[in-house]
Amino acid sequence: MRWRIDWKASTSLVGSVVKYLSLTMLIPLFVAIIYREDVWVFVVSIVITVVIGLALEQLDSDPDIGSKEALLLVSLAWFTVTVVGMIPYLIAGYGTDSTLAHPVNALFESMSGFTTTGATVMGEISFEQHSHAVLMWRQLTQWLGGMGIIVLMIAILPELAVNGAQLMKSEAPGPTLQKLTPKIAKTARVLWMVYFGFTILYICVLYGLHMIGLAPDMNLYNAVAHAFTTLPTGGFSPQADSIAAFSAAVQWAVIPFMVIAGVNFALFWQVLRGEPRALIDDPEFRAYAGAIAVFTAGLALLLFQGSAPVLDIGGTTEGVSENAVRQAAFQIGSLLNSTGYATSDFAEWDTDAQMVLLFAMFIGGSAGSTGGGVKVIRWIVILKTLRRELFVSVHPSAVRPVRLAGTVVDEDVIRGLFAFTFMYLILFALAAVFISLDSVRVGYELTFLEAVSASLATLGNIGPGFGSLGPFGSYLEFSNVSKLLMIFLMWVGRLEIIPVLALFVESLEE
Repeated sequence: MRWRIDWKASTSLVGSVVKYLSLTMLIPLFVAIIYREDVWVFVVSIVITVVIGLALEQLDSDPDIGSKEALLLVSLAWFTVTVVGMIPYLIAGYGTDSTLAHPVNALFESMSGFTTTGATVMGEISFEQHSHAVLMWRQLTQWLGGMGIIVLMIAILPELAVNGAQLMKSEAPGPTLQKLTPKIAKTARVLWMVYFGFTILYICVLYGLHMIGLAPDMNLYNAVAHAFTTLPTGGFSPQADSIAAFSAAVQWAVIPFMVIAGVNFALFWQVLRGEPRALIDDPEFRAYAGAIAVFTAGLALLLFQGSAPVLDIGGTTEGVSENAVRQAAFQIGSLLNSTGYATSDFAEWDTDAQMVLLFAMFIGGSAGSTGGGVKVIRWIVILKTLRRELFVSVHPSAVRPVRLAGTVVDEDVIRGLFAFTFMYLILFALAAVFISLDSVRVGYELTFLEAVSASLATLGNIGPGFGSLGPFGSYLEFSNVSKLLMIFLMWVGRLEIIPVLALFVESLEE
């Protein structure tokens, strides 16, 4: 008996991915040259990355991959890219007291970046502690991971386009893959073009607010940095206070782009091609928008009634109402699709408001978006299936298929959705218990709610949790064992569990 996986072919293609990743380091290198900080860090990092990529490429001169190799390629590529991504952190922190000089911390920050989780182990986020170039690399890793590293490589590497459909299915967030064009490589390019277009528009909006005097602190660096982490629903910020460091005008401007990031990007392409009803006719989009509206209204009401110390703007009813609505819309827009930005420390809110946020975290973005979590489409199908089962229990002879937008959902798809959701919840619960027990082992004071939020925030690629893990907190104090577990959770959470766990299922020749 032996494994039927051509690991050399998969690893060789991972080398190509790593080699091209080195080109993205030119962006922080350019920033380093402008600010005259850490230039050598990125020069060395680029050289090391190229060498690693070329070495892995030599394992197979003519790689040919099947479905199993595709799973291995996607899983291994994401982990390898994360390992390579920690190199600038290690080099920049060498010889200093930087927390990122520790390999586990550097790997945690890199994995959190590429998986767009937004959890951090940086004890202090400031330009005094970290250079503009290192922080820009931190932001850029989220942008690269948002639409998908493999999707990007399919768009530019012809050798990956051959098996592009299988690769995109393994990497793309959500249970469905919509082929927008006859050629899968062109579909990958279309998705990245829409993603890139929204990024440029967002930079213009943020910097435009700065130019007209509504956002004094939103300079070009901050505009680019936050565009790199909003569209991928990442949540990293070079500011210690996240979006709370900026004016109300900036906060209002961020909200629609966070919501956009949680929408299936294929729908935007259809709108651009002259199908304006594509959004309205899509049941997942309607459910996603409805969930945001309902959660925002509920949370705004709680905040207006005093559930959080955020209403500190002069005491006028109009001012209090605006602040409550803005805080509610921002936090729901941020946490429901796993962005992780914050304008207020919701760790200090009362239990009712925190429960609203906790429920919102479970929903997730849309399939085909950059949002994390379970995904709206799964909850829709699960609820429709449960309603079908209740109906059939009363009418045993009835045949009632589950329909979505008028189309019958295949029973195999339903079974797969339930399997994923079950595995997601089981993994989340086991990790929460482990994190709680490990905190007791090392003497780290952690409430069970904080342990639960740590598990959910990393598996769901959400980022902030509750208590000490709030939006202005850090995961630094966890033991290395817990950090390694959360690194694993971020990895399998971004790839939606199946591609990683499938590698542990034996595929043996007869």
